[in-house]
Amino acid sequence: MKDNPAVRTGYHHGSLPAALTAAALELLDEQGLEKVTVREVARRAGVSAGAPFRHFADRQALLTTVADLILADLEQWQRDQVAAADGSAMRAIGLGFVRYAIRHPHRFELVKSSVFRPGQPAGLQARVSGIERAFTDLIVADQNSGTLRPGDPALVALAGQALVYGLSQMIVDGFLPQAEAEHLAGQVLDLFGIGIANIPTT
Repeated sequence: MKDNPAVRTGYHHGSLPAALTAAALELLDEQGLEKVTVREVARRAGVSAGAPFRHFADRQALLTTVADLILADLEQWQRDQVAAADGSAMRAIGLGFVRYAIRHPHRFELVKSSVFRPGQPAGLQARVSGIERAFTDLIVADQNSGTLRPGDPALVALAGQALVYGLSQMIVDGFLPQAEAEHLAGQVLDLFGIGIANIPTT
């Protein structure tokens, strides 16, 4: 395993928390959530096993910071997906989430264990709330423009979230074939879109 130059450069510039977070993310991507230990993260960052505890109370605190970084990356990824899409922004956001999970299954596992559970860490609440508000605002805008049918935007958001979360989990678990996963996800999202679209009657 080669050293991560970005990690060591960050540390020598005095940003040990950033270096540790980068090392943890690297380890997560390579080996999965269970293998992310404070000791191994410290080793990759080139510091003593006790050094991380000056900045993170425990492993969970470190993982919460990593999860926040992943959520920020996911949010930007979804914005890029929306900007590149020709059709529905809501569909683009949903498909963007699924695509991100396919490309980063271990990141999805961490987000799942951190966000989609009771007792969400306080360090993630502001980030998650911001993402949820942005999604709800998008739904409201589509309803106001007549693209979506009237209805409780919070319920529409919850239904959409449940759909893409379930699709992502099925793909990561191998229940849906990897080669067809994105195509199938797109078809399911299109079917969902028909259910909430404000289709003019003739």
